[in-house]
Parts: sequence; C-alpha cells; structure tokens
Amino acid sequence: MTIPPVLHELLSAHGPSGYETAPAKVWRDAAAAFAKVDVDHMGNSTATVKGTGDGPTVAIVGHVDEIGLIVTHIDEKGFLFFGSVGGWDPQVLVGQRVAVHTRDGVVPGVVGKKPIHLLEAEERKKVTELKDMHIDIGAEDGDEAKALVRIGDVAVIDADPMQLLHGRTASRAMDNRLGAFVAYEVARLVADAGGAPGDLIAVAAVQEEIGLFGAAASSYRIKPDAAIAVDVTFATDTPGSDVKKLGEHPLGSGPVLERGATLNPRLFELLHDAGEQAGIAFTVSANGGRTGTDADAMHHIRGGIPTAVVGLPLRYMHSPVEIVQVQDVLDAAKLIAAMLAGLSSGTSFAR
Repeated sequence: MTIPPVLHELLSAHGPSGYETAPAKVWRDAAAAFAKVDVDHMGNSTATVKGTGDGPTVAIVGHVDEIGLIVTHIDEKGFLFFGSVGGWDPQVLVGQRVAVHTRDGVVPGVVGKKPIHLLEAEERKKVTELKDMHIDIGAEDGDEAKALVRIGDVAVIDADPMQLLHGRTASRAMDNRLGAFVAYEVARLVADAGGAPGDLIAVAAVQEEIGLFGAAASSYRIKPDAAIAVDVTFATDTPGSDVKKLGEHPLGSGPVLERGATLNPRLFELLHDAGEQAGIAFTVSANGGRTGTDADAMHHIRGGIPTAVVGLPLRYMHSPVEIVQVQDVLDAAKLIAAMLAGLSSGTSFAR
C-alpha cells in the first residue's frame, strides 16, 4: 500500500515544535477542500465539518509538530552546537544528515562527533551526549557559518518517507504527523458522508513534544463536548518489547483503544462498539495514569472534557526510521468516523 498523498506531504514537511508552519499549511490546504479551516495565534489549525443535527461536538486532535534540534552556539571554526527540541536518544543523531532552517532557506549539514579511532578506552564505554556532537555545514570558519546560520535556528533530520514491504512505511516525523493525518482523514470521511450528527472539529495541534501546549489552548478555545487524541504508541512486535507491560500491538493489528484513569469510559465503549460493528480490527491498552498524549492536557480543561486516546502502533519512535503499517492509520480514521456517525443528541459521556 502506497502512502496517501496528504500523508506523504505531511511527512515531507519540516516542522519541529514551535516551528510547525510548513506541515500546518499542508494540513489546512488539504482540509480546505471540504471543511472550514482556521488557525489560532499559537498555530493550532482546525477544520470544522458542520453537523446534521444537535449531536455533541467532538474534537479529533493530532499534533503536527516533530522533535528537532536548535542551534545554541557557533564556534570560530564554523561548527554549530545544538540543544534538543523534544526528547531525543542522542545515539540516534550520530552521523545523521540534517536540514538547518534559516531565514534565507535550508542549509544542509551533518551531525559529527570525535571518531571512535580517537577516543580513549574509557571514552568508548560512555554514551554519547548532545554536548559531544556538533553540526558541520562545511563552513570554512565561524564568520562564514554565522553569515548563514543564527543562534535559535532549528534543524530536523533530513530523511524522506521510504516505502517498505507489506504496506509498511518508514519516515521521520511519523510522531505525530500520523495523528494529524487521522484527524484530517476523519473530517474528510465525515464530510463525504454528509456530516455527523454533531459538529466535528479536526485539530492539528502544535507544541506537543515540549509540553502538550497546543492541545490545551485549542481545546480551551473550541470547547468540544468530547475529544479524541490520536497519537502513536509502541508497536510490540520488535525485539525486547515487554508485552506484559505494554500489551500486544503488532503492526497490522489496527488502532489501539486506550483505557485508563483519566480517560472517559463511555467514550471508550463507543469506540469499542463502533470498531466491532464495522468489522475493524483493533487492540486495547491500559494505563493507570498519564497517557503521554494530548489527552493529558485536554481532559481537565475548563470543567473537564470527556477524552479518549486512539493509538497507532509504531516501531522505533523518535528516530528517523519510524515504521508504521499504513492500513492501521486508515483503519483508525474509519473507526473514529463510524463512532461519530452513531452519536445523537441523547449521547451521554457521564461517568
């Protein structure tokens, strides 16, 4: 299965937390074909599909930002030193090609460190830290580098989507352009069906990787009756996965419906029933506390928003080779759209 064009565009766009302009524009341009689109001061994008009746207003939220790097220092030799935007395993960065975004365009570079040949025996035993690495753009000296790059410029790993076997795809930024795509796709499916019983508001939220800030602001603004956060979760079919802790969620097993202390039980049951009735495969996960998704920011906003989490099994999270089964993503959108179609003015999310 090939990557849907809108998803391919989202994955190809560069947009670390706080700098989501490019992927957010892709999302809004695509959604404008069937929904009323808007953007707030933070950069959160919404696409509203009006309902056919007085059913509940539901927000489908996927964050559109990705993890990245930010330039913190440029030395006299022209090397760029950097900090993280979001959570990195530093080992992933060694030897990567990066795209540094500047006011005059993209400057290509690579992440370098002292070669293993030059490391002392004790140094070889240590895990490489961000402070041990730098970005090399090929500059001859600091003056040339500073003429091109400024402190505060951001960078992402330069890795395009890659098609793999059996309908699987690898890319950077799967976390969480996938969730943003599902929000878009749900809105498209609902619009094609003539609308849901209540308003649907798809949200491409910003700044999730640095604090869930976009989802908090957007859910406060739009005041939905219920919200569904769509985010990646750990595929448990790779070596070392502990299924007793994480559950069994292999690629190809469909979306993951999460249950937990902060999540609305009625909304979970509605999703569960919709999946069964539509014949869409899914798995279930359990979480006794925080979910690590935008749901953590939304469920206690204002007087409380009934919230659910739909996960997408993903291998190698927070790396440039995150892998997903495309059908799982499409099935997540179909399941959510099916649930929305079954809502009514009498639907209750009361605990």
